[in-house]
Amino acid sequence: MNRTTTSPAAPTVREQLLEHAQMLLMTRGYNGFSYRDLTERVGVKTSSIHYYFPAKEDLVLEAIKAYDAFVDEGLAGIDDALPPTQKLAQYAQGFGRIVADGHRICLCGMLAADIETLPETVREAVQRFFAHHEAWLARVLTQGVTDGSLTLSSSPDATARALFAGFQGSVMASRLFRAPSRVEDVVAAVCGVA
Repeated sequence: MNRTTTSPAAPTVREQLLEHAQMLLMTRGYNGFSYRDLTERVGVKTSSIHYYFPAKEDLVLEAIKAYDAFVDEGLAGIDDALPPTQKLAQYAQGFGRIVADGHRICLCGMLAADIETLPETVREAVQRFFAHHEAWLARVLTQGVTDGSLTLSSSPDATARALFAGFQGSVMASRLFRAPSRVEDVVAAVCGVA
């Protein structure tokens, strides 16, 4: 019997460029890498990179889009039927996976640190990312207040902004101290979740 097996397709040049760009953004930021860094990692000429991404802004916007889709998969994997405290704990675990190797931080968090030097389109994409996560957290916090499992000292929206800021800060501290547990400490400190 002759069976044909299919192996996963090798990543395209474009996919490799996006993957390496995301890693460079998460470790060095917007101003910490160039197309030359990508040529060394992917093994293509700069002109090939410009074919896919005419400007760095184009590359970074696509990297944000790919990163956002990846993070949204994690959000979608949090069961809506879970109690709010468990949703928050799983959310924290998602941030923990981002910093697990001790060298990366949230791509959009890193870009937010560079915000004054970013093109306006990139700034807007980062703002949308933050707003999306703050809104998700606010919905979970509202659910917790409604069902009595959470007591907040301010509105769910304000607490969500503080919580997301706490997550972003904790990934920086996790990188600094090589201590991923700092991410989980945020949920416990802000919402009293063990």
